[in-house]
Amino acid sequence: MIKYITKRLMMGILVLFGTSILIFTIARVVPGDVATIALGSRATEAAKEALRREMNLYDPLPMQYVKWLSSALSGNFGNSFVTKRPVAMDVAQFLPATLELVIVSGIFMVAGTFVLGILAGKYKNTWADGLIRVLSYIGVALPAFVAGILLLLLFGYKLQAIPVLGRLSASLTAPGKITGFYVTDALLRGQFKVAWDAFLHLLLPALSLAIGPMVQDARILRSSLVDNSAKEYMAVSTGHGLPPNLLIRKYLLKPSATSAVTTMGMDFASLLGNAFLVEQIFNWPGISRYGINAMLFKDLNAICAVVLIIGITFFFVNLVVDLIVAALDPRMRKGGGK
Repeated sequence: MIKYITKRLMMGILVLFGTSILIFTIARVVPGDVATIALGSRATEAAKEALRREMNLYDPLPMQYVKWLSSALSGNFGNSFVTKRPVAMDVAQFLPATLELVIVSGIFMVAGTFVLGILAGKYKNTWADGLIRVLSYIGVALPAFVAGILLLLLFGYKLQAIPVLGRLSASLTAPGKITGFYVTDALLRGQFKVAWDAFLHLLLPALSLAIGPMVQDARILRSSLVDNSAKEYMAVSTGHGLPPNLLIRKYLLKPSATSAVTTMGMDFASLLGNAFLVEQIFNWPGISRYGINAMLFKDLNAICAVVLIIGITFFFVNLVVDLIVAALDPRMRKGGGK
C-alpha cells in the first residue's frame, strides 16, 4: 500500500511540475509586452520598467521560471495588476467561498449519484429507470451555467423561495472567520440563523454545479450494478434467498462503485473550474469568479495562481480517489504497486 501511495504521489508531483511550466510559459510568451498588457498602454515608461524588473523579464526564460517557482512555493505569486494587492492575499479571501460551494455541491453529487444509481439498477427497465435515463441525457446537454440560470429564474424570481445572490443576506453580518466557510463558522459560533441563511444561499449554485455530473454518474453506477448482477456469485447469493436490499448493500454495491467513484472524483475536481460562470451568475465572491476577472483584465500573476490552485485540487482529489478505489478493489492496489 505504501508503494502504491508513493507511486501516485510521484506521478502527481510530476503533473503539477509540468502544469507550472505550462502556465508560466503561456503567461510569459503572450504576444506583446507583458508590462504593457499588465499596466495598460497609458502607463508611464518608468512604471513599465519597474514592473519588468519586478517580474525578472530581462532574465532568460528558464531563470525567470526558477525565480517564479521559488516564490510560488513560498506562497508569493506577486501582486495582482487589478486589485493592487498580493495575489496570495486575494486567494486567502476568495478561495474559502469557492471551496465551501464545491464541497456542498460534491455532497449533493455523491448522494444523488448513489440514490439515483441504486434505484435505476434495482428497478432496471422500469419507469424509474427510464426517468433516470432521461434525466441523464438532459444532464449531458445542460451546462452548469444554464442550470444555474433556470434555477435562479424559477426559485429566486418566480417563486421567490430561496435567496439567489451572494453568500449572505444584507441584513445579516458575516460570522467571524475560523475556517472561511460561512455555514461552519456560524455553527461554531452558535449563530444558527446566520448558518441557515448561508446554507440557503449555497443551495442553488451548489445544485447548478451538481445536477449534470450527478445524473451522468448515476448512469455509470447503474450500468455497473446491472453488469455485476448478472455474474455467477450474484446468482449463487440470490439462490440462497438473501433479501434484495442485502444483496445490493453487501455484495453488489462495493465492486460496482469503482468506476462511478473514479468518475465522481474527476467531476468533483472539475467543479472548481466549472464554477467560473456559476459564481458570476449568483454573484458568488469566490476564486473562480476572481479567475474570470483576472482573465478579462489579463492579470497574469492572478491567472497563474488560479490555474495552479485548480491543478493542485486535481492532484489531491486524484490521490484520494485512488485510495478509495484501492480500498474498494484490492486488485487496483496490487496493479498500481508494480
